Amino acid sequence: MPARLSSMELSDAAPLSEDAPASLSSAGPEHAQTVRKSARVVKKPELFAPEPSIVQNGDATRGKRKRATLDENGGEILHASEGSSDNDRDDATDSDEGEPDDEEIRAKKKSAAARRAKSKGHNARSAKKPKTTNPRRNALPVRSALKQRRTRLDETEGVDVPGDLFDHVFSQGHTTNAVAAEWLSRYERNNSEAMRDLVNFVLKAAGCQLEVTVTDIEDQDNVTGRLADLQDEYQASNIVDYPLIARSKGQPPFRPTLVAFISSLVSSLHESDILYTDLALIENLQIWVTTMTSSAVRPFRHTATLISLALVSQLCEVGTEVFESNAKTRRQLEDEKKKARSNKSRLATMQEKVDSGDRKWEVIEGTLQDIYDTVFVNRYRDVDPRIRSDCVHALGHWILTLPDVFFDEQYLRYLGWILFDPSASTRLEVIKQLQRLFKNQDNVAGLQSFTEKFRSRLVEMAARDSEANIRAGAVDLLDSIRATGLLEPDDINEIGALIFDSEPRVRKAVAGFFAANVDDLYESRVESLGGDEAVDEVLPVGENEDYDSPRSSWLKIKCVVELLQTYDSISSRTFQTPPNLINLPSDGETRFSLAAHAIFDKIPEVQEWEALGGYLLYDHSVPAKRRKNLSADDTIKAACRLSESEEIAMLQILHVSIKTREEGDKGRKKKVTKGELHETQESTARHLAQLLPRLLNKFGAVPAAASVVLRLEHLLDLEVFQELRQDETTFSALLDDINKQFLSHANQSVLAEASSALLHARSFEELEDVTDEKVRALWDETVGALCTLAAGKQLSKSGNLSATVLTSLSNAIRRISNLASVSDCTKFLESAPGGKKGSTAGQEPLRLLLAAIQRGVSLPGEINSQLEDEVVSGALRSVLFYFFWKAKLLRERAAKTEQITPREIASLKSCRDAFASVLTSVIRTRTGLDAVRLAAAGTFLDLSTLFATFRQTASPSSDASGNLQSLTQEISAEHSALISSVFVAAEKAYARKARKPLDVGEDDEPLDDESDDESDGDEDDAAERERLDAVLVIEQSLCEFTSKIVLAIIGRVLDNSEPTRGALRARILRNRGKLGLNYKEVVAYLDEQKVKKKAKNPAATAPAKQNVPQSDHEDIEDEGAPSLIEEGGEDDLRDRELVMADADAESGRDDEEAADEVEDEVMGD
Repeated sequence: MPARLSSMELSDAAPLSEDAPASLSSAGPEHAQTVRKSARVVKKPELFAPEPSIVQNGDATRGKRKRATLDENGGEILHASEGSSDNDRDDATDSDEGEPDDEEIRAKKKSAAARRAKSKGHNARSAKKPKTTNPRRNALPVRSALKQRRTRLDETEGVDVPGDLFDHVFSQGHTTNAVAAEWLSRYERNNSEAMRDLVNFVLKAAGCQLEVTVTDIEDQDNVTGRLADLQDEYQASNIVDYPLIARSKGQPPFRPTLVAFISSLVSSLHESDILYTDLALIENLQIWVTTMTSSAVRPFRHTATLISLALVSQLCEVGTEVFESNAKTRRQLEDEKKKARSNKSRLATMQEKVDSGDRKWEVIEGTLQDIYDTVFVNRYRDVDPRIRSDCVHALGHWILTLPDVFFDEQYLRYLGWILFDPSASTRLEVIKQLQRLFKNQDNVAGLQSFTEKFRSRLVEMAARDSEANIRAGAVDLLDSIRATGLLEPDDINEIGALIFDSEPRVRKAVAGFFAANVDDLYESRVESLGGDEAVDEVLPVGENEDYDSPRSSWLKIKCVVELLQTYDSISSRTFQTPPNLINLPSDGETRFSLAAHAIFDKIPEVQEWEALGGYLLYDHSVPAKRRKNLSADDTIKAACRLSESEEIAMLQILHVSIKTREEGDKGRKKKVTKGELHETQESTARHLAQLLPRLLNKFGAVPAAASVVLRLEHLLDLEVFQELRQDETTFSALLDDINKQFLSHANQSVLAEASSALLHARSFEELEDVTDEKVRALWDETVGALCTLAAGKQLSKSGNLSATVLTSLSNAIRRISNLASVSDCTKFLESAPGGKKGSTAGQEPLRLLLAAIQRGVSLPGEINSQLEDEVVSGALRSVLFYFFWKAKLLRERAAKTEQITPREIASLKSCRDAFASVLTSVIRTRTGLDAVRLAAAGTFLDLSTLFATFRQTASPSSDASGNLQSLTQEISAEHSALISSVFVAAEKAYARKARKPLDVGEDDEPLDDESDDESDGDEDDAAERERLDAVLVIEQSLCEFTSKIVLAIIGRVLDNSEPTRGALRARILRNRGKLGLNYKEVVAYLDEQKVKKKAKNPAATAPAKQNVPQSDHEDIEDEGAPSLIEEGGEDDLRDRELVMADADAESGRDDEEAADEVEDEVMGD
């Protein structure tokens, strides 16, 4: 037996070996005989046969510690020196009492009769038990029973005995503190067996069912070899999962329980002082666990690392307690020494306590440093990111728990180094730990050097990290650093510019940072204007309802708008532009409106939309006489003056403020009464109805501002407006202002917002008549303008009109297309103004529009101008809307079984064929991915798909239905070839710009190599960003056009006739895996196998209960097994190859196995 283990046993046995002989020698023979006689009847030997329960036998175990130690001393004689006299005496006594001798104890088989005889013998003698109150007398006689128990454990070593340490820890009936106390009592009885149980617990925690024996524990020199054998056997079993990463339902969480047990164990050792008196315990545990932390098997390495980190974490807790207690005692000692008459005995006691505390601290500090050097320094760079994350989490806990040791540059630098970790989870964990450190203001001084070294990396992570949650966390961290004054002005501006980031989480995280910047700017502005008192005199706090008067919040809003303008300009600089800034607005949202959404909750002044409206309407101009000598009041008011660009940004903030307030009021229905909610809505509607005309009057001349003001009309609650009994004149005046904006502007954004405002007004039935009257007036005006421009001109021939006429024609057609998108245009386009329907004068607006489309037919060598293309594109949209409205009206008439004459059908067919002929001419004469060619091809597909919907109209037996179904017409092979050529051009353009390889068919032309689009490695950030923007635009065009083809194929009007049936479908599906996920989603509806599979499952067309896909790494079901696939669910996405399939998952597992092989050589070094 090694010397260290012997010292452990001797240290446990020493106290009793000194007391027991003294007591026995002081007694006479009779007393000795009494002791031996009572020993056989105090406790029944059979009570030691079963494993003692942790809860029930906890007190009894503690009462038997000294008996176990005394018996252990004799037990060692049983194994090491059987010939000793004490052992002979015990054996003789056992023989007298009917106990089995040593040979029978070591026998592997025992008869049941002998056990029953032994049990009866003990029961008979228990009646003669004398009364005694001496606990030591009760403790002596159990040596033989413990000796027999130990032999049974030796016989069953390596067997998975139910109720072992692992089962006790993770059973729901035991607490970790109770289990730790029970293990400590076992250790005091027999340290080798207890250490064996603890090592086997660690192995089981790693998922290994193999065990070590007491011999392995005693042979410390062979720890590495024994673990190597266990590792080989474990790897041979091909176990992939292990408890730390396994997910099991119905079981207690593994990681917290494991960490809690280690913590309880260290606390128990500390409270019993064994941690400081028996140094061999921690040393032996370290030998096994530290060796496992360098294992090539990931379960061993991960589990042992977590246990080592948990051990250090609890030692930090204990060390803090020891350090503080010792410091308190030291202060008391110093105070006692300063007294004139100090108590020497008390001084001696205190000094002894201080010395004891110093020894404890020395042990703790040495253990901490030992584990840190052997485990953390190697495992913080492990190949497994989970292990690296655990190390980072533990280091952060150590620094916060025991700052006297770990809050030092030599430990903080590891957090800085791991900021560059390739794993997102590890980087996120570092950010979390740094956030905890910077939240404590006492740590700022110690973190100054760290911040100077790694500030640039933190800013880079906030602006450019690939993970949104890491960027948001880095912004929060930088906000804390900013409060300490350790950020540079350039860093503050770069982080503030993230208020325009495309990721909502990042914008939300940077909102507080931006608000702090606004406060700083406001304070500096107030100081430059003479201080708070001077500003309050001119701009008092606005508590009244006179929102048109100057107030102090205006200056704060001015600062907000200035910062937004500044950061908007910063985002356009090449060297500081983060790659994720918002460039393309969607759903009417702009960069400034999205930023306003983010800061709404952080800046109270933004929430006061009434004050914002008054601020916008205020006249900040100063008379010319006073401009040379401005007074203090004029200077302060001039500081609130808004520029034109700031006014536009301010209008967008106003829109967000009103919209967010209304949504917030509706969301608080349960918190406020209906009366209060209705009163708020009335107040909003009344104030907004008064505000809109004034804003249109002031900002209507500027297109960018007018479009935002028109968007405010969508927020007007017309029901509340009617309840306020506002007369029709007020509403009619508002519509007149909208019509004025529609007719006076040619800007597409203004026309779109005005059209949407009219559509919103028509949605309220009570005021529908007033709105329809205004819409008819608009139609008369726009159609009349078109006819006037076309009078005496040949619209079908390009190049014969001046730029001025083309601009006016383009504006008129653009107004018609926008108006046709919100109201029925059939009767206005089928008849000339003031004329009759079907007039032969040739001035019907529909014929004029068809003639304008013919201007898109390109002649050889002709260069198409942008104005010509705008005229053609607007005419395409207008005529297509005409057919949409026509089909809608015919479908409604068929549903009402109204008579639809063949003449009407023939007239519609004739018009449709004329439109289709013009479209195919434009497609045929233009080449490549020309914008007009792409628009014409898409319009042609929409037209064909539109009439295919008449197949399902009404009943086939009705006349109206039969006439409508005759409108369905399949696209010819010639026209299908044209559509295919446009698709190929769009596909090649996107692949070339996005630098994606394509599968080229036998009959396809090779891809053109354009040197300008190839990456030469010298592109700057601006050029790359421009290329990426172009990729987005081309991808949108490709997916939009492909979706029209898919609808036409599904509608059986394209690629549905022999001999070329399915050719276009196959061509579209050829490169579905190489053109991005958006394209793959579009063409997924053409996969026949997936469609048939969904058709067989009724649930395939049912609404999805959960549209969020689950983990991409889970295996999909076997194709032969019956399944119910939800649309938009995980299986549906897998079927459309939008998430990882089985092959990909297998490939992922192969990669993990390959990584495990690399670990054998790398091991994180």
